[in-house]
Amino acid sequence: MSEPSNLIDDAPLSRFHKKLTVFSSGGPFIDGYSLSIIGIALITMTPALKLTTGEIGMIGAASLVGIFFGGAIFGWLTDKIGRHKMYIADLIALAAFSLLNGIAAEIWQVVLCRFLLGMAIGADYPIATSLLAEFLPKKYRGRLLGATFVVWAVGAAAAFGVGYLLRNFGPDAWRIMVASPAIFAVITLLCRLGTPESPRWLLSRGRRDEARAVIKQVYGHQYDLSDISSDSDANTKPARLTDIFKGELWKRTLFVSIFWTAQVIPLFAVYTFAPDLLSSFGLTGDANLYGGSLLISMLFVIGGIPGLWLVERIGRRKLLLWSFGVIVVALAIPAFIHNVQAAPLFIALAIFALASGASSFLEVVYPNELFPTEIRATAVGFGTAISRVGSAASTYLMPAAIISFGAAGSLLIGAVISLVGLVATFILAPETANKTLHELTTKIKPAKQAAIKVTEGSLP
Repeated sequence: MSEPSNLIDDAPLSRFHKKLTVFSSGGPFIDGYSLSIIGIALITMTPALKLTTGEIGMIGAASLVGIFFGGAIFGWLTDKIGRHKMYIADLIALAAFSLLNGIAAEIWQVVLCRFLLGMAIGADYPIATSLLAEFLPKKYRGRLLGATFVVWAVGAAAAFGVGYLLRNFGPDAWRIMVASPAIFAVITLLCRLGTPESPRWLLSRGRRDEARAVIKQVYGHQYDLSDISSDSDANTKPARLTDIFKGELWKRTLFVSIFWTAQVIPLFAVYTFAPDLLSSFGLTGDANLYGGSLLISMLFVIGGIPGLWLVERIGRRKLLLWSFGVIVVALAIPAFIHNVQAAPLFIALAIFALASGASSFLEVVYPNELFPTEIRATAVGFGTAISRVGSAASTYLMPAAIISFGAAGSLLIGAVISLVGLVATFILAPETANKTLHELTTKIKPAKQAAIKVTEGSLP
C-alpha cells in the first residue's frame, strides 16, 4: 500500500493560512482581554456594589467555571455538528453576554453574566483551534497554533491599557470595561464570515462532495480528495466524550489535563488579581498598580516570541520542560528570602511572565496534535474544562491567599503547582514536532476505531 499524499500537511504557507490564523486568534484575544479586564473593573465595581472578599472571588472565578462547562460541552458539539457553525455562533454569544454584563444591576447578575461569558470563551478554544489545526501545514502548525494563544497575552495587555484609560470615568467605569469585549467579538465575527469548513471533518462525516469543494476552493481546482491524507474515515462514528479515555488515548488525555491545569492556575490568578498582587508587594499609586500590571502582561507577550521560534526547533517537550523548570525556581526563591522586599517579588513575577509566555501556547498545540479528527475538539474542550477546575478554585481563593500567606507565600504555591506540571511533562509528554496529524493519531485510536479502511478515492 502506498503512502498517501499530504496536500494539507505539506502545502506552502499561503495567504489563506495567515488569514485563518488571524481570525482564529480573535477568541484567545477576547479571552485574555475579558479575564484581565475584570481585575481592573473590580477597582470601581467593589465600592459601587459594596462587594465582600467572597463576592470578589466569585466574580473572578465565575468566568473560569463557565469555561469548564463551555469547553466540555461545546468541544463535543463541535465534533458532532462541525467547526464552522460553532465558529460563528460562539462570537454572537461573546458579544451578547459582554453587553449584558455591562448593564447588570445586582451581584448575582454580574456573576451569571461572567459565567455565561466564560462558557462562550471555553467553546472557542476547541472550535477555532481544531479548525485551524486541520488546515495548517505540519512545518508551521506549532508556530501558528501557538501564535493564536500568544494573542491571549496581547488581549490581556490591551485590557490593562483600556482599564488605565477608563480609570477616571467615575463609579460606573466598571460597566464600560466589562461590556467592552463585545466590540472585539463583533469585529472577529465579521472577519470569520465566509470561513470554509474543515475538509478533514467533512470527510469524517462522509460528506465527500463538500470536502472536495473546500479542497478546490483553498488549494486549487487541480486538487482532489486523493491529494490529502486524513486520520479518520467516513465510517467513523460521532465522537463521545468517553472516546478520549479509550485505548492509548487516556495517557494523552491525562498529560494534557495535568500540564494545562498546572500552567493556568498561576497564570489566571496573576492576571485576574494583578493589581491586588502588586499592592501586596507594597506598591501603591496608579503608575505602580496599572503600570506594573501592564508591564507584567507585556512580558507574557515578549516571552511568546522566543517560544514560537523554539517550538519548531527544539520541539514541544523540551520547551515545556524548560519553561516549567524556570517558573518553579523563579516563584519559589522569594519564599526563602527573609523580609523579602518588593523588588525581588516583582522580578520573580516578571520571570514567571516571560517563561509562561514562552510555552503557554502549547495548551492549544499539544491537544490538537495528539487526537484524531473525530475527537479533536472534544479533547481540546475537555482539556480546557479540566484546567479551569483548578484555576477557578485558585482565582476564588487568591484574595484570601494574599491575606493569609502574603505575596511570597502566594508565589510559592504557584511554584509547587508548576512542579507538578514539570513532573507530568517529564513522564508523559511525547514529541509531536514536524509530524503529520496522520502520523500522530492513526496508531493510537480507540480499539473499535483503529482499523483504517482505504478504498479508491477515499482517505486513509
